[in-house]
Amino acid sequence: MNPDDPLLKILACPLDKGPLTLLPLEDTLYNPRLRRRYPIVDGIPQLLPSSGEQVPEAEHHRLLNQLN
Repeated sequence: MNPDDPLLKILACPLDKGPLTLLPLEDTLYNPRLRRRYPIVDGIPQLLPSSGEQVPEAEHHRLLNQLN
């Protein structure tokens, strides 16, 4: 998945239904509001609530810096 993929505009977090941010270096989609990341496996986003991983605060700040 790349940052220009039109699919990114319609993907939403399964928990809060808000937008997700692509982290291409991590090959994940990230929800900074809930501090949850969802893996992308073989180009397919894994968006089941159980597929998400809670991110600790220090990791959250690292990921936000990666976005800027």
